[in-house]
Amino acid sequence: MDDIPWYRGIPPRLAAHWRLKLTWVPLFMAAFFLGYFLVLNHPWSRVTIMPVTALDRWIGFHPGSLALYVSLWLYVLLPTALMDDTAELAVHALAAVALAVAGLAIFFCWPTAVPPWDIDWSRYAAFAPLKAVDASGNACPSLHAAFAIFSAAWIGRLLRRLRAPWLPRALNGCWCTGILYSTIATRQHVAVDLFAGAALGGIAALLGRPPAAVN
Repeated sequence: MDDIPWYRGIPPRLAAHWRLKLTWVPLFMAAFFLGYFLVLNHPWSRVTIMPVTALDRWIGFHPGSLALYVSLWLYVLLPTALMDDTAELAVHALAAVALAVAGLAIFFCWPTAVPPWDIDWSRYAAFAPLKAVDASGNACPSLHAAFAIFSAAWIGRLLRRLRAPWLPRALNGCWCTGILYSTIATRQHVAVDLFAGAALGGIAALLGRPPAAVN
């Protein structure tokens, strides 16, 4: 059994509980975005503009980072796709819900936004869909950063269980890092949002550890 390549274990995991996965993920996404846009478009108090730091000025605006930013919505699907145990799926789902609820509760109690950047967005057509649906609010903590860290931790656990070599595990880390970088480079967030979101995602990943039986 030890001679079987690690990636041969992926197809059975993708097929496991596929009906449950195809039901749970769209329902979670729909509920999350409903709550997200309700809070975004109806702040209950004055919006705080987040401060720009030296890190934000050092990274600067890089339009090409948009692909990395959008790739989060593929990245967050990977942990669920790779799970084959219902108890683990339940733990992950509860932790993801808790992370989303915590983030939305912070947005509701403390509305925040990034500063008005000196950027002519009409020059960057690729950003038009993002700007049309996602204003520069709900800034801190960055849930983009939070879910990137949360997903990276789960993917790392699953890759170790598959006995994956260093390369796919390094790619997991690089993908997560790229998403974190893109939150600033697209000017959707500032560094304070990034670090707050990363901390929130890390807490959710630690508290939502899988059951010992499947570790």
